[in-house]
Amino acid sequence: MRPIIAELYTRRQSYVFCGAGPRPAAASQSAHFFRKPLRPASLSGSNDLEEFSAIFKLSVLASSSSGNSTLVATERTRLLVDAGLSRKETFERLKAVDVAPESLTAILITHEHSDHIAGLQVIAKKLDIPIYVSRLTAPAIPWPEDFTPKIECFAAGSSFPIGDIDVTSFTIPHDAVDPVGFTFRSQGIKIAIATDLGYMPDSVRFHLRDTNIMLLESNHALEMLKVGPYPWSIKQRIMGRMGHLSNDVACAFIKNDLDTSISTLILGHLSAHNNHPALVEQCAHQALEGRRLFTDLVVAEPNLPAGPFVL
Repeated sequence: MRPIIAELYTRRQSYVFCGAGPRPAAASQSAHFFRKPLRPASLSGSNDLEEFSAIFKLSVLASSSSGNSTLVATERTRLLVDAGLSRKETFERLKAVDVAPESLTAILITHEHSDHIAGLQVIAKKLDIPIYVSRLTAPAIPWPEDFTPKIECFAAGSSFPIGDIDVTSFTIPHDAVDPVGFTFRSQGIKIAIATDLGYMPDSVRFHLRDTNIMLLESNHALEMLKVGPYPWSIKQRIMGRMGHLSNDVACAFIKNDLDTSISTLILGHLSAHNNHPALVEQCAHQALEGRRLFTDLVVAEPNLPAGPFVL
């Protein structure tokens, strides 16, 4: 096991790292990390949007094995990608980034696993807004008998507009019925979300090209997973081609395939038991060295929000 695992500190937050260059000495002596102040953004449910100057906004409400939810928004369209938190927690985290829950335009679901849909029934019933889900995944999501959701089915791999955002779905390798990732385009800006995938096929690499803001999975450190508390059958599932991306695989993509268009790279869906932000940062920073990319590197702490990130 690498020495850094024994040196992990316990301070919890979302970590932001800028570019691939050397860190200031003062920042690297104790905490290993430095924070870059994020440009503030406001996106309330009212029509008073004069102060919101960003074209596109992404906020990670949660990204981990216990719950996933992300906001993708323009001035006119607000999309919730996955609903893996409770209604209360989702609404509180939306309000924390100045978004009224009632202003959401639609909900998009990547797949039917509980960490992506745990709060879906209650949130959908409260807001009564369209829910976009692949036509094969839709039957796998249970609904209460007293509520008929506004389901909008799409075929995995298809594209469709929602407001002023053009959405493209793409198939990802994961042990669900019909799992997908998404890209979002508006006014020349592209955002991509690719988590819960066992490996990085060429088709996914293709869809991640020309991205400006990306949320990418970096789920586990292989060494920690092997000696961790999970039963061997679960370890095999996680390490398999229909499981989750390891730090090494994610960083190989960063080193070899990350597009020069990338402005902000967010590494998420970290395992609370088999990973640590320090390991993710170390691996990703090494992968970025020599790339000469003007990229902000962000490690999203499990169970904590990260962002907003705006362009």
